[in-house]
Amino acid sequence: MDDDGRYRDGVQSGDGGYYRNDSRANDDEGHSDSTEGHDEDDEIYEGEYQGIPRADSGKAGGMDGVTAEAQQFRDLSAYEGERRKDQEELAQQYETILQECGHGKFQWTLYFVLGLALMADGVEIFVVGFVLPSAEKDMCLSEPNKGMLGLIVYLGMMVGAFVWGGLADRIGRRQTLLISLSINSVFAFFSSFVQGYSSFLFCRLASGVGIGGSIPIVFSYYSEFLAQEKRGEHLSWLCMFWMIGGIYASAMAWAIIPHYGWSFQMGSAYQFHSWRVFVLVCAFPSVAAISALSTMPESPRFYLENGKHDEAWMILKQVHDTNMRAKGYPERVFSVTTIKTVKQMDELVDMGDSAAWHQKWRIKLSNSGRQRRLRFSSSFSSYYGLTVWFPDMIKYLQKQEYASRTKVFVKEKVEHVTFNFTLENQVHRQGQYFNDKFMNMKMKSMVFEDSLFEECYFEGITSSSTFFKNCTFIATLFYNTDLFKYRLINCKLINSTFLHNKEGCLLSDISDENNAYMVYFVSFLGTLAVLPGNIVSALLMDKIGRLRMLAGSSVISCISCFFLSFGNSESAMIALLCLFGGISIASWNSLDVLTVELYPSHKRTTAFGFLNALCKLAAVLGISIFTSFVGITKAVPILFASGALALGSFLALKLPETRGQVLQ
Repeated sequence: MDDDGRYRDGVQSGDGGYYRNDSRANDDEGHSDSTEGHDEDDEIYEGEYQGIPRADSGKAGGMDGVTAEAQQFRDLSAYEGERRKDQEELAQQYETILQECGHGKFQWTLYFVLGLALMADGVEIFVVGFVLPSAEKDMCLSEPNKGMLGLIVYLGMMVGAFVWGGLADRIGRRQTLLISLSINSVFAFFSSFVQGYSSFLFCRLASGVGIGGSIPIVFSYYSEFLAQEKRGEHLSWLCMFWMIGGIYASAMAWAIIPHYGWSFQMGSAYQFHSWRVFVLVCAFPSVAAISALSTMPESPRFYLENGKHDEAWMILKQVHDTNMRAKGYPERVFSVTTIKTVKQMDELVDMGDSAAWHQKWRIKLSNSGRQRRLRFSSSFSSYYGLTVWFPDMIKYLQKQEYASRTKVFVKEKVEHVTFNFTLENQVHRQGQYFNDKFMNMKMKSMVFEDSLFEECYFEGITSSSTFFKNCTFIATLFYNTDLFKYRLINCKLINSTFLHNKEGCLLSDISDENNAYMVYFVSFLGTLAVLPGNIVSALLMDKIGRLRMLAGSSVISCISCFFLSFGNSESAMIALLCLFGGISIASWNSLDVLTVELYPSHKRTTAFGFLNALCKLAAVLGISIFTSFVGITKAVPILFASGALALGSFLALKLPETRGQVLQ
């Protein structure tokens, strides 16, 4: 090795280190700067690694215009072949280096750091669903607005997965993940303070875009520090943090949201209630991930794919030394002295200094466009989807059970009675009410049909799902109530007056604390149910292979999905939800491992991001389509989901097995 940091061609060190052998330099009538033009006195002692390679100074002088372009612009397909050869050689060498570095303290540290980022993704899924019952009161949300708020997170994550996945292959895994998590943290923080629906919607959209990069980057990033015998197992263990994120969100919602005293108010314009505290707390995993990730290095595989040899070598040495010190072998020396790097497209085109600037930029832009087309065209080759109708189905069953307890009163006659207690879940038909008072009370799911109210008095009424249909009101006064005229359907008002109507939101339902706790508890159970599947998939991933795990889990999930048709009660649906989640998680873990192993490093996060964007698109379609069948039929969603799982298990057999292979 000379004083410029270049290594002699074709030489392997005595201690097993690797030296670069780039025969293409000789094929192109060039020769290595490291073999000529230097005195032996300039060489440094054997084994020392020093300096950053200088830019090539022996390039031929500029040529004129078209001649230079014709002679020096080599065919891109030939260069792609050379790059593929470089990548294959790098893959084999990189695997050997990772085995020398071992698996130890460094990988476990990175495991917990990236786990925080994955945990933040799991939290993001649950935030909006948990705060909706409370947020709708503060923001006066209509049903369409609530539906949009539920969809917007998935739309943001879909965009984020696509954008950040592609960017991570361009500027690096660590840097892109830091940017995406920062965007998530900032807008999650703002969303806890903004008051209006539109601003809250925008903040949750931007927060979703930020966290959308976590899954494609985290798995790709971690896989590039794992040797092949540990890769499947430890990537599956990493999936545990998504489950931990769901448990964290459920526990925090359970502990914070029902505490309505945790709030303050500044006039009528600014309110900060307990659900906003929950939103703020849910940003903590993302903030913690940013702090921890700032101490970790970039993926050395990314550096090598982009020609940054020295940076990659230093990181791999750090991995080796950290693991060896932790294992009690601090004296072991990192024996690798140089590593294969992949030739870059900018190096493949040299038009000389005399070429016009527009010629250089035209070729560079052409190259960049071809690289992007190659990267994205190889990404359209897989399937990812998941049904998301369980919560709505459970809510429907709850409503059915509630409706079965409805009390019906016909042709009742009530005179001179004062009602000052809650009326709930009743239907009154053809009733007559004379000189009655309804004061300081709640009406929940009350319906009055074809009834007469004469000289009655309503004061301080708070209602939900309450309507008067085809009723007649004579000399009746409504004071400080929320019984607005839209609740009076085809009614006649004779000498009746509305005074000081209540201001604020008109809610379709009133959620009590028991219902809120039930929502959190069901989410907690559903998330915890994936623990057995996570453990089994982690222990067996490297033993039975990715394809057997994917196909087997998909088949069993398909069968369990079929049994949903027998879930006619809330408890049965919750049990089937837990069963489905526990089984299907092995499929998602297998897909995660297969994705990082099937795609080469220079397009890994792009492909993963695209496939994860498809997952979020499937969730959006599931929310939009499947929920429309709730209360109509369970056959369509069940058949659709079962068919997708059956097709997935069949297609899984068409994929190549990646167990025991080097990371391409």
